[in-house]
Amino acid sequence: MARIFKNTFCFSAGAILAIAGISKIWSGFGNARVLLIPNPLLGLEFGHLLIVVGSIELVVALVCFFSRSIKLAACLVAWLATSVLFYRLGYNWMGYHKPCSCLGNLTDAIHLSPQAADNIMKVALAYLLISSYFILFGLASNKVGSLNVSNGK
Repeated sequence: MARIFKNTFCFSAGAILAIAGISKIWSGFGNARVLLIPNPLLGLEFGHLLIVVGSIELVVALVCFFSRSIKLAACLVAWLATSVLFYRLGYNWMGYHKPCSCLGNLTDAIHLSPQAADNIMKVALAYLLISSYFILFGLASNKVGSLNVSNGK
């Protein structure tokens, strides 16, 4: 059962990150004026930020798809999801409460409202955070449990 969950996690996290990454990169190479505006939290132009973050998401997606190490995949997903959480919290703290344009132009292409896309991405973020930390804590507790058994405790 645990193996099925881990395999499902790797595939689903990889798919979520690949879709998000591709849509960010595609949007980052667009010609919208908003792409030239510096991001208030990080200082990079939004276009460059989309390309950088999209590329990171694609790399993590590839690790999820092709790595044999569930620990590596879960660590990278946990790191990335935690970073996104703090990014969103930073915007909230600044008083910005509009929908995140995390999927860029993809929402227009599939006729999805920005609010619906934002809600989907919040659910995806929660899934990535909870699942990755669940796996990491499970791996840690198994290791601790096996240490206790091998020490005769």
